[in-house]
Amino acid sequence: MSIGHKIAFIGSHSVRKTNAVHSFAGAVGRSGRSVEVGREMVRFSPLGLNEGATPEAQLWVIMAQIREELELRNRADVLVLDRAVVDNFAYFLRATGGEDPFDVKPLVARWSKTYDMFVRLRPDIPLRADGVRSTNERFRNDIEKILDLIIPQYVDPDRLVELKASEISESFDWPDLLETLCGPVPHGRPAPKPVTYTPTLWD
Repeated sequence: MSIGHKIAFIGSHSVRKTNAVHSFAGAVGRSGRSVEVGREMVRFSPLGLNEGATPEAQLWVIMAQIREELELRNRADVLVLDRAVVDNFAYFLRATGGEDPFDVKPLVARWSKTYDMFVRLRPDIPLRADGVRSTNERFRNDIEKILDLIIPQYVDPDRLVELKASEISESFDWPDLLETLCGPVPHGRPAPKPVTYTPTLWD
């Protein structure tokens, strides 16, 4: 079985991506489709993260992201990802001062075409400490500025949805977004039920 659809929730940190990923994945499951969820790989980096991450550390994250997607791509109708190559690349560019010492731009450009949809979450909520991510507002703003520059280069506008982080709530209409991604519920499968939003540790 090959993966039917791949959707990535992207953005800077502390914008409720992980909450959105799991909530949307729940809507996928309730629609009768099988679903797999890809994790945010930077949390498993052995080389560091946040403002002090080196170019090598961010290169590890990009490679780990691709590996994760390759491992999960054949397991379900829909693969839902907590980040994509393109937003990990934003952190890489900040760490390198905008340079590309490992020549990863061609890979980012090619891999970005493998996603069916990106959902970018815009930060309109305050940073919140979770013991892992930075609470430096300037750092998050730096990443947002880089994303503003590179997303138009690597993401087709017709595959991009933008939401405010504050919109990720119990009442958000995930089934509507799911239909945009996958089309109507296949014949013989149950119609989507209202989403039950469960806050996570990474809210």
